[in-house]
Amino acid sequence: MAGEAKPTLLAQYADWGAYAASPGGKKVCFAIAKPTHAETKPPNRPRNQPYIFISTRPADKVTNEVSIAIGYPFKPSSEATAQVGSTTFALYTQGDGAWIKNTAEEAHMVDAMRQGDTVVVKGESSRGTQTTDTYSLKGLAEALDRVAQECQ
Repeated sequence: MAGEAKPTLLAQYADWGAYAASPGGKKVCFAIAKPTHAETKPPNRPRNQPYIFISTRPADKVTNEVSIAIGYPFKPSSEATAQVGSTTFALYTQGDGAWIKNTAEEAHMVDAMRQGDTVVVKGESSRGTQTTDTYSLKGLAEALDRVAQECQ
């Protein structure tokens, strides 16, 4: 039973993987990437692997929800940012996750990411470490198209 929730790689497109899973019998599809460059101030602070993922959950009527796992507990009540080109999106944080603050901007953010080169995510840990993670957007459009096809 537990094995069925394990995500299956549908395809890898440059820096983005397209996956599908069915936890509890509900299909979930997502595109995921790790940063191509990760920086901490002060340098070399320990953290888990950060990643960004964009998920679609048809049973919950959720399409292209952007979320970020930063790899450490965020400073409580702090905001993070995601910058695509010249546009910066505010993110709210909880635990080690971040999501777009204004959900009405989510589709705009995904469109910007489809057309952009990089997304730069900045945050601050509960210990005051500041992080800047740069993700390549190469392959994202193809990964999202595959996710949409898989999770209609």
